[in-house]
Amino acid sequence: MLWIAFLLLLAVWVLFLMLVLSYFVRTLDGNWGRWGTFFGERIAAERRAHTLMHDLLSPAQYAQLTRHGYVEVHSPTIAHRVYRIPGAGGLVRVYDQGRAVMDLCLQPVDTLPDGDVVVLHKLMIEGNEQDYLAKANHFAPGIISLRCGYL
Repeated sequence: MLWIAFLLLLAVWVLFLMLVLSYFVRTLDGNWGRWGTFFGERIAAERRAHTLMHDLLSPAQYAQLTRHGYVEVHSPTIAHRVYRIPGAGGLVRVYDQGRAVMDLCLQPVDTLPDGDVVVLHKLMIEGNEQDYLAKANHFAPGIISLRCGYL
């Protein structure tokens, strides 16, 4: 009985917090103001990026991304080299003959949705691998740990 009362109190508290947040975020004319514009634009950009990524990745790569949180792109010029691109930001790990040899950091100047960053890495590797390697910062594998997550 005590648990039920606790859960009921918690639910009322969460509802109260949502109402307070709604009150503070809303402007007097009933719009969500700049927050609504910001989140609406961000969600639309994420949706477009996800659609582009789905169109440009092979079905196997897309399945790998959704299942494991990364996509592997084979080197067009170096035999037995694979680039593992994380789907939610972070360093690109490079494998030679199945062994991690380096991590690469290469980010766009402006903030982009995660799907656009995945496509950016894939197209740069496939289009001009040497330029991609020249622009990226190189680290020993596992030395630096950034964001980790799934789409």
